[in-house]
Amino acid sequence: MIPTIPRSRSFRLIYGTYVLLFFLYLVLPLAVVATFAFNNSQFPSLPWEGFTWNWFFGEERPQIGVFHERGILRAVGTSAFVALCVATLSVCVGTTNAFLFNRYEFRGKGLLYVLMLLPLVIPGIVLGISVLVFSSTLANGLWDLAQIDLQFLRPGLLLVILGQFSFITTIATLVISARLQKFDRTLEEAALNLGATQLVAVRTVTLPFLAPALIGAIVVAFLMSFENFNTTLMLVGSDAPLTIAMFDRLKEGSTPLLNAVSLLLMLGSSLLALGLILFQRGR
Repeated sequence: MIPTIPRSRSFRLIYGTYVLLFFLYLVLPLAVVATFAFNNSQFPSLPWEGFTWNWFFGEERPQIGVFHERGILRAVGTSAFVALCVATLSVCVGTTNAFLFNRYEFRGKGLLYVLMLLPLVIPGIVLGISVLVFSSTLANGLWDLAQIDLQFLRPGLLLVILGQFSFITTIATLVISARLQKFDRTLEEAALNLGATQLVAVRTVTLPFLAPALIGAIVVAFLMSFENFNTTLMLVGSDAPLTIAMFDRLKEGSTPLLNAVSLLLMLGSSLLALGLILFQRGR
């Protein structure tokens, strides 16, 4: 909507109603999930049986809380480990990709850029199946040829990390590239004229300029990895990340425990996003 265009009262009313309904559509399901995390019942549904903290801090079944459920806590640790690995790899490779596509001209650059973007348009489940088929074929071929069994090519955390990395690194590249395009290269040239090497100039001048984008890419990559389900489902082994553990629990029957986990995830994601916004404003 263009603010300078005059609008009638009825139009403002309709537009305001639309905006309100839109945000209710987004927020209401989350509010319902959060509310039933405090329901003193075995099922996350009406009728309301009373307020309780048991689904967070309860120590006895059937109302054992999140902080005393070893399976959930183990899954959270697994997801955090995977997300940290994926975020680190994605930002490192994304930074080199950003320099490659912004600083250099070479034959096939356009094709390479398109190939980098492809994982964003490929469904996650297809991407996971592709990684699984490739790794399994390679592992089976090595076993048939030389009786070498490479367990890291079988479903497990390494394949989960590689599968998530294959598309999250593209997002990290785009985030860092957008910041790098705004960089004034004369600052690097000034550092070179003062006697710095190319590596020192990049480390002391360019990377500090990229810091907000690097932090943003780390947070985005971490959150995307932590909540990923489709790709992870195809590649997971015995150590299940949180999304897979919640899916397995849901197949057995939903309880307010899953609502409590979801609420904590919402709060954690919101705090990370808020911290990122405050950091970027400070910069």
